[in-house]
This record gives sequence, structure tokens and C-alpha cells, in this order.
Amino acid sequence: MSTFKFKQFEVAQDQCAQKIGTDAVLLGAWTDTVEQPLSILDIGTGTGVIALIMAQRFSRAQVDAIEIDDAAFEQTTSNFENSPYGDRLYCYHASFQEFYEEVEERYDLIISNPPFFDGKLNRNDAMIDVKRQQARFDDALPFEELVYGVYKLLETSGTFACIIPSDREEEFLKITSHFQFVATRKTYVRGTDASAAKRVLLEFRFRESVTTTEPSTSHLTIEKSRHIYTEDYIDLVKDFYLKM
Repeated sequence: MSTFKFKQFEVAQDQCAQKIGTDAVLLGAWTDTVEQPLSILDIGTGTGVIALIMAQRFSRAQVDAIEIDDAAFEQTTSNFENSPYGDRLYCYHASFQEFYEEVEERYDLIISNPPFFDGKLNRNDAMIDVKRQQARFDDALPFEELVYGVYKLLETSGTFACIIPSDREEEFLKITSHFQFVATRKTYVRGTDASAAKRVLLEFRFRESVTTTEPSTSHLTIEKSRHIYTEDYIDLVKDFYLKM
């Protein structure tokens, strides 16, 4: 079985189309809140790693997750049960669209590493199987539906955090602004100092709950050279990765 070991929990991932990657761990480690959240929702949880990081970081929170894929849902449920936080973790087997239409609960923190490859791209590559397409491409959860669902489920004083490709930031900010969200934090992530930023970490709050419309902006470089990590990156993820 393909198992990824973290400092406080393990994540089996052999049944999941999308394996654990840097994006998910970065988002889980980076996300901040005004107050300690008591209720957290992870949208499109995959292996469950972000939900598990949230449970580790916020010891008083109930963490819910959503996963549409059958095999990933089963594996995530097992990962939750086998973790030290099993009594505070629950995974719903549903699409996000089904979930936000049926659930009336509101959350203090909503977090997502969403499918982000534009559905208009050529997806005929035989190397990409159907499940991986669903996990990677945004046909199943377009940005508009993601943000609309967050709008319905987030507490007025809550936080929404996500990671997306930096070249889709402008598009995403237009959508979030339409639903009365303001970006309060941004961090642009690059692999090395010589490379361009490929990802941006974003945090949002409802416009009515903030006093400024100017986000706090920073930059994060992951590596100095191959497998030699920057101090900023190590400081961010050291509570999770075994070898940090």
C-alpha cells in the first residue's frame, strides 16, 4: 500500500487519483484564521491530507470533508479513522453541489485545493485516466460553483482559503468579488528563485467583515536547489513533514 507518513499521522493513497503533493500541504500549513475555528470544511478532500492537517493544527475543531470519488471516499474515511483525530473528522460522499444545496450548517473555515486545469484543455492524452481527469480538471467543480458554495456555507466572520494557479488569479478574483469576498492574504509560490510563481495561496473574508480591501502579500520560494529547501518553506511545513 502506498502510504505517506507525516509526523502525527499517516495517509494511505493507493486508491486516490491525485496523490499527496506540495500544494495540499502548503495550503494546510499556510492557512490562517482570525479566531480558532470550531468548524472546518475541506472541499474535494482527495486523500484527506488537508483535513488531517486542519485537525492537527486546530485541536478544538470538528473537521468535515467532501469527496465525490467512490474509492477516494473509502480511503479517506479509513485515513480519518486511523488518525489520532478520528472523533473530530467526517467525510461526506457527495459532490460539493449536492452538499451545499442540502446542508444548512455554516463553517468558520472553508479550505480547498480545487481542480484547476481549465476544462477547455485537450484531455485526450491516454496517460490521464478518467479518475485523474476528474480530480485535476475543473469540469466537475468550476470556480464559479466552488465560490458560490462557499458563499452559502461560510460564517459571516469566517475564512475561505485555497490554492490556484497564479495565471488564473485574475479570473478567480472577479468571481470572488461578485460574491462579496475580499482577498485578505496572498502568497505567490515559486519552485526556485529562478522560476516564475506557478501557484498563489489565497485567503478571503466577506467584505462586510474586513476594514481594508488591500491584501497582505508575500512570496515563498520552496527550494534553493534540488532537495535543498529554503528556511521559509521549512518553517512553514516543519510541523508535518518527517524530515523537516
